Parts: sequence; C-alpha cells; structure tokens
Amino acid sequence: MEKEFYTFSEYMKKDDDKLTASMEDYLEMIYRLSRDTSSTRILDLAAALNIQPPSATRMVQKLADINLVNYEKYGMIILSEKGREIGNKLLERHQIIEDFLRLLGISENILEETEKIEHTISKQTLECMTDFVSFFYNRPEVINEFKIYRNKKENFNNETSP
Repeated sequence: MEKEFYTFSEYMKKDDDKLTASMEDYLEMIYRLSRDTSSTRILDLAAALNIQPPSATRMVQKLADINLVNYEKYGMIILSEKGREIGNKLLERHQIIEDFLRLLGISENILEETEKIEHTISKQTLECMTDFVSFFYNRPEVINEFKIYRNKKENFNNETSP
C-alpha cells in the first residue's frame, strides 16, 4: 500500500490540539525566567523574547485562559503546576535538540536551527534523538571519531575544491 503525502501545513493541522509554536516559546521562556524566583514580569519576558510588552501581555493572557499561568494585569506571571510541567518539558526538548545539533558539529545559527526543529518534531523522533544524544555523550571516543571523520572530510573537500 502506498503512503499518502501531504504538504507541511497539512501535517501541522493534524496536531491542532497542541499549543501553538508561539505559545510554546512564551511558556518555555516564562519557565526559564521563573525557575529561580517562581515568577517573572511582563517586561522581563518581553525583553527575553525581543518583543514589545503589549505582545507579551496578550500571549500571557491567552496562557492564563488555558490555566498554564496565573496573571493579573501589572502583576507577576506565575506558572500553574501544569504550566511548570509543560515548561520543563519544552526546555528539555530544546536542550536535546540543541545538544543533537552540537554533536553534528553545527555551530552557526544553532538557536535558530533549534527553534525551527523544536515546534515540528514528533514525540517518537524526540525520544530517538534523546537516546542518540545520550549514547554519544556516554561514549566520548565515538564523538572524537566522528570529529576526526568530519575534519578529514572537510580537509579533503577543501583540497579538491577549485
């Protein structure tokens, strides 16, 4: 039986029950900012995400509407228990993807690349990526062999380029 193919946007529509990518970004940043103090403010959130405070306020209100944060106008943003759990998972996902890209030797635009991947990756792919990263981190000799391989390949490509 042949598999059916869809456009990227059609695949994304199948995940309608998920938070939007933007909601995930805000929730992850709120989690980052409030890990030590248990709360954060709109101005801190807006600065961390390089956005205007009114935009941050609108999104925080949306997150409050779905019970992921507690927020009153001009007050502190406090994650609910559910918001804290999701925020932690989002940060873990971000770190796994970033670690994976670093293992591959990617150094340019790593934050941008991580952001592009993290909102579209499936649970199964993330689990496999987690195992892959763990496997390599527990075997530094394999990481070194991979780096040597990449260096040889780059040197060869540089020597044969016109």
